[in-house]
Amino acid sequence: MPHTPRPVSKALRKILRVAARPMKSDKGRGGIVVNAYRGYGSQTEVFVMGRVFRQLRIGIPAPEGTLYRDIVDVFRRAMRWGAKHVEVTLDLEGNREKVTTDRDGYFDVHMKIEKPLPAERIWHQGKLDIVMRDARTVSGEVEVYIPPSAVDLVVISDIDDTVMYTGVANKLKMMYRLFFEKAHQRTAFPGVADFYQALFAGADGQRRRPLLYVSRGPWSIYEVLEEFFQRNRIPVGPILFLREWGLTLQRPLPRKAEDHKLSLITQMLTLYDELPFVLIGDSGQHDPETYARIVRDYPGRIRAIYIRNVHHDASRDEAIEYLAREVEEDGCSLLLAADSVSMAEHAHELGLISTAGLQAVRQAPDEA
Repeated sequence: MPHTPRPVSKALRKILRVAARPMKSDKGRGGIVVNAYRGYGSQTEVFVMGRVFRQLRIGIPAPEGTLYRDIVDVFRRAMRWGAKHVEVTLDLEGNREKVTTDRDGYFDVHMKIEKPLPAERIWHQGKLDIVMRDARTVSGEVEVYIPPSAVDLVVISDIDDTVMYTGVANKLKMMYRLFFEKAHQRTAFPGVADFYQALFAGADGQRRRPLLYVSRGPWSIYEVLEEFFQRNRIPVGPILFLREWGLTLQRPLPRKAEDHKLSLITQMLTLYDELPFVLIGDSGQHDPETYARIVRDYPGRIRAIYIRNVHHDASRDEAIEYLAREVEEDGCSLLLAADSVSMAEHAHELGLISTAGLQAVRQAPDEA
C-alpha cells in the first residue's frame, strides 16, 4: 500500500519550497544575484526597490525539485549576504536610471519617465543589470505597476491584523498558519479577498485601482507574503511595502511602524496627487490615529477609513469613535467594523464598489 504523506509533512514540504524559491534563479551557481520587489508609479515617475546578494554555489550534485535540493537552497538563503556599493541599472521601456546599493545591499530607484510607457498595460516589465569587474553582466527582471488612465481611487491597506491574523513578525508562526488549511487556523480574515477584489474593480468593474499593502514585517518575508496573497485570492500582485530593519548596535530596533506607514501614505498622496484614497487598518495599533492625522494634513483627499476591530475594548472603541467624529468634519468617513461585510456595505453606500461585489462579500464563507 503506497505511503500517504501526513498533513504535517506536506505542510513542511510546502514551507521548504517557498523558503527555497528565492534561490532558484541562480541555478545553484552562486555569486551575485539581483532580487527586485514589484515596483509602482505613474506615467511620469516610477519607484523600484530591491536587493543585491552574494550567494553560495552548490558544490555537490543536488537535482532540482528534490527535497534535498530545497534543503540546500534554504541553507544557501540563510547564508547569503547583501552586496554593498554595487551599481544597478534599471531599464524600463527605454527609460534608464543607475543607482548604487547601500551597506546592506539594498537599492532604491526613483526614475523620471522621459519616454512614454504603453498606456494599454498596467504591468510593465523592467530589466535590471549589474556589470561585474570581469565585464560579465548579471541581470534580473522586475514588474512595475502603472494605474490606467481611468483609475479613480487608491487603496492602502495594512496587512497585520487587517488582512490576515497577526503573526507576520514571527516567520515560523506565519509559515505554519499559511500552509495549514483548517478553518480555525486560516490566515486571511473572512471576506477580505472578495472585499479587496470589489475595491480593485470599482463600481463598474473596470477600474483596476492601485491596491498598496503595508506591513510591520521585514523585507525578508516578502516571498511568504506573496504566497499568502496568491493562496487567498487577494489582488493585486500584490505591491508590498515592508520595512528595512537593518539592525545595528547604534540602531538595535527598527523604526516605529506608524512612522513607516505615515511616510508611505504621504509619498503615495504626492505621487497620485489627483486621486482620492481609502485607508484600511486595524484597532490594535496606531492606524486610527495615523489615518486621522493624514485626513487633517490632506483635507479632501481621504474618502473613507475602515478600521477592523480586533480587540473589542470599550475604551479603545470610544477613542476611535471620537476620531470618527473628528474626521467627519473634514468630509471623511471612519468606520470601526467587526467584519468585512460591514466595510463592504459602507463602501457600497459610498459608490466605491458594485452590488455584485457587495454580494460576493456577503456570501464569503465563515463571515461573522
